[in-house]
Amino acid sequence: MGIHVGLSDIIKAEQGLKKVLNNVPLMKDTVLSEKYDCNVYLKREDLQIVRSFKIRGAYNKMHSLNEEELARGVVCASAGNHAQGVAFSCKELKAQGKIFMPVTTPKQKINQVKRFGGDYVEIILEGDTFDDSANAAAAYCEKNNMTFIHPFDDEKVIAGQGTVGLEIFNDDVGKIDYVFMAIGGGGLASGISTCIKNLHPETKVIGCEPEGAASMKAAFEAGHPVTLDSVDKFVDGAAVKTVGEKTYQLCREYLDDITVVSEGKVCTTILQMYNDSAIVLEPAGALPISALDFHKEELAGKNVVCVISGGNNDIARMQEIKERSMVYEGLKRYFIVEFPQRPGALREFLDEVLGPNDDICRFEYTKSNDKEKGPVHIGIELAKAEDYSGLLERMDKKGFSYQVITPDTLLFDLFV
Repeated sequence: MGIHVGLSDIIKAEQGLKKVLNNVPLMKDTVLSEKYDCNVYLKREDLQIVRSFKIRGAYNKMHSLNEEELARGVVCASAGNHAQGVAFSCKELKAQGKIFMPVTTPKQKINQVKRFGGDYVEIILEGDTFDDSANAAAAYCEKNNMTFIHPFDDEKVIAGQGTVGLEIFNDDVGKIDYVFMAIGGGGLASGISTCIKNLHPETKVIGCEPEGAASMKAAFEAGHPVTLDSVDKFVDGAAVKTVGEKTYQLCREYLDDITVVSEGKVCTTILQMYNDSAIVLEPAGALPISALDFHKEELAGKNVVCVISGGNNDIARMQEIKERSMVYEGLKRYFIVEFPQRPGALREFLDEVLGPNDDICRFEYTKSNDKEKGPVHIGIELAKAEDYSGLLERMDKKGFSYQVITPDTLLFDLFV
């Protein structure tokens, strides 16, 4: 399959996008720069009008349609950010749009789509994942002879996303050694890498995927796009089962590496960026910064750019984000504990098993009709991750039978 996306297409897209984009210069992050002993610059796409880079590809594609195609209307499927880009473009270009979104999409993103599109869009919630929504959207599009605005596997969309790469090199910060960006379906990564490798082939381009939806990594290993059996939907902006054919080919040609990041690590980054820099990141937007830890030694003294793909994060998710982060950092541990059948066992657990800085954050009897003999679900918050081994030693010494509940088990999903 020939892919016709080149530097000239990206430059042309940049000209058409000027009137709808905010000028977002690179911002040096002093905290990250000190941490990694290099110059870390953030490309703040969360500061675009729709709070993500997706406006670029959506508008570039729709702006390329003729009057007849715009009059028939457009259809898209999206976990949220692409939908906002299409909604904005529908209102800007006065075209009707049908926007399919998974039923699991955060309400904040649904409300944003309504706000940007107004009377020009209709939202249709369909399926649990992006792929479910995409299938429903494709069927609707074909039946009603409308134009499908693909979130990533389209040459106009890829060229639009590639304009991020042009802007990175427009800022005078010296030679750019590394650029990190998220990968979902691959539109951003393929566009930026195409741009950068044609302008500055010596720059290393690193794609970043969530561990629970590493579909581009799987495609690289298989030699072609593959469909994952399931995905962790937490990093919703990158939770794609199958990357695009076009985006795969471009990423295969131009990406230097793919770094896979756990969802827990992403949560830690979200909290750190909020606390250190007052920047609100959505999970996909935190992927590039999270990936820096895996390249720390090679980054020393370099100029590094992290593309912050978006900041559409529902505040209602913050408790889950904190929970996932603490579990990842080893600061929260969960157990099923069998208390010895002797008087004062609970008091003994509190006084002689818990450390001086440990707290019980959850305590639930698993059998409401036999609390004296039934096991107990206990969550313990530690002051330091290294306190964990001492906690286990004391439970063993005192004769408390227990089972550790780890995040990769059905018990964790059931109880936590």
